[in-house]
Amino acid sequence: MSKVTVDTGILNKKELETIQAQQLKLNTITQEIGYLEAKKHVFLHEIASANEEVDSYKKVLEEKYGSININLETGSWERIKEKDVEDKKD
Repeated sequence: MSKVTVDTGILNKKELETIQAQQLKLNTITQEIGYLEAKKHVFLHEIASANEEVDSYKKVLEEKYGSININLETGSWERIKEKDVEDKKD
């Protein structure tokens, strides 16, 4: 392939189609990343909301049962002993 020596010109059809296809691919990927980032933002807000709900309900259960550990499969619970709470602080 010889090097072009003029200062202006027009790409041939294949060259133009190749660079247009590449640019379209980059634009599509960039748009998809933006979409995913926006979805991520929404999910992060949903996580924060869900965590607030969990914390709020934990307080309800703690008022009723005191400090307990709950088996999420069976619903059984066991009171947390003061020694266990102090051990976790250390």
